[in-house]
Amino acid sequence: MRLARISILVSLLIAAVGGCHEPLRVLTNSRVSLDTPVDANITARLVPAEEGPVEANITARLAPAADAGPVVPMTVSGNRDQSSPRIALIEIDGLLVNSNATGLLTEGENPVAAFHERLSAVARDTRVAAVVLRINSPGGGVAASQMMRHELQAFRQQTNIPVVACLMDVGAGGAYYLATACDVIYAQPGTVTGGIGVIFNAYSLQDTMAQMNILSQSVKAGDNIDLGSPVRGLSEDSRKILQQMANQYHQQFRDDVVATRKLGQPTDAAIFDGRVFTAMQALDKGLVDKVGSLDDAVAAACQLANRNDAAVVMYERKSHPVYSIYATTAQKQQQPLVSLPTIPGLNRSNMPAFLYMWQPEPTLDRLGG
Repeated sequence: MRLARISILVSLLIAAVGGCHEPLRVLTNSRVSLDTPVDANITARLVPAEEGPVEANITARLAPAADAGPVVPMTVSGNRDQSSPRIALIEIDGLLVNSNATGLLTEGENPVAAFHERLSAVARDTRVAAVVLRINSPGGGVAASQMMRHELQAFRQQTNIPVVACLMDVGAGGAYYLATACDVIYAQPGTVTGGIGVIFNAYSLQDTMAQMNILSQSVKAGDNIDLGSPVRGLSEDSRKILQQMANQYHQQFRDDVVATRKLGQPTDAAIFDGRVFTAMQALDKGLVDKVGSLDDAVAAACQLANRNDAAVVMYERKSHPVYSIYATTAQKQQQPLVSLPTIPGLNRSNMPAFLYMWQPEPTLDRLGG
């Protein structure tokens, strides 16, 4: 038998494994390569034939995540003198969920934890005169949105410095809910905002499971312990229970918006039916204060703080330097090299939560898991 040197890599297989430590058995007629982020032990042998596939045993594991260190101030605009006053620019980007978005096919941090860390860093920086929240998010989990809003309210009570929100492409659902805790809300002319509603995604996979000859054999105590499960239909009683919960979360959202936006008793029911609005529509309804650019929001923060000479700083990891007020850190799920069909509901167990989120795409809830 003639031996050959081969290079084995599982960039495609890793997508399916997701960090599994079990050995992989690969049959291939073509060359495969090993991606650098993966730490792997590889053994390979040739099938005893003049012509035939290469058979390889591959064990791969993810390298431990490195500590990126604390966030540090980085000047992105204005006076770079370290002693000058500062406007802290904090980004809120992507889905607001209280879970890590790191791993092989994802990048980014836990949005709730990252927001808390940045607010804490700003609170310790005596040079910060005001804060601008740059928001670009369709919203997220009810609890996560409430936690972030609570963090912002506690920060304002602790520091007594003005906070301006600037809504970018999207500032809806829980993201808009967070913005209502600011002194002033700016919206870009092309912003989509609003989305004052609640959704709990419930799917029925009974027919799909039946086609695969999969039957649910759950053993349970408590008739509603699997409330909303996709393996059984949603009865009228189950729907009523979930609807009551959704109504309660919606009322909380509505009450906080009415109180902070000083809407009194609004007669326009469209404000609270979950729909989204253009920036001008939101301005007419009192949901935002100004339609303008991020520069306008920064200028407003400077004016509120009486610090027109302030520099704009962002608090980021040293491993991710930023140079512009529009710079973003990764907060999204990467697409696998091989795109598999997505069936709504199959990954519901990753995030069984009520959502303050504008959600035209029904599979968005899986991205937070």
